Amino acid sequence: MTANGIITGDDGRDRCAWHGNLDDYRRYHDEEWGLPMADDIRLFEKICLEGFQSGLSWLTILRKREAFRAAFAGFDYDVVADFGEDDIARCLADAGIVRHRGKIVSTINNARRAQATRAEFGSLARYFWSFEPKPSERPAIITREVISANPTTAVSIRISKDLKKRGWTFVGPTTVYAFMQAMGLVNDHIEGCFCRERVENLRAAFVRP
Repeated sequence: MTANGIITGDDGRDRCAWHGNLDDYRRYHDEEWGLPMADDIRLFEKICLEGFQSGLSWLTILRKREAFRAAFAGFDYDVVADFGEDDIARCLADAGIVRHRGKIVSTINNARRAQATRAEFGSLARYFWSFEPKPSERPAIITREVISANPTTAVSIRISKDLKKRGWTFVGPTTVYAFMQAMGLVNDHIEGCFCRERVENLRAAFVRP
């Protein structure tokens, strides 16, 4: 990690340094991380994978993502909600994913909670975007120091508490904040990263559900 959190790629572009110029990680940074999202299936996938990431590196999860998608029916939560003991056993035997029984069971539970959340709000997207931080709740400038000092925020704590009240699991404030960063509820590309302005423009044009 560089002192200011920025790294220059072989294409001459300055980026957040956390991807380490690894090809797959850099593509994730450039093409996905922080882009505003309203697709319920992908939102469910992201919050589940952030739960699986707990205690591990995100790169480990990213490189197993296709295996996770195969194991969990593409994260179609209407399908996952019907998983039973045979499916749990199948996932526990799947070397392509993280074989943690608690996290597997949590994904099935959260699929059922997602159905209930959709029934109440119309979509997961509408639920999550209702928590979008106000400008006054965000730092004026996003720097490496700001990101490092704030693994959780007041908003991630609010979302975490509300999800837990609704019966969701593996949704602590740190996990939720990583989810917020990934799905574009906030733009945490740091100052100097070429993606920051692009993501800001996409967020400005994005129609909130």
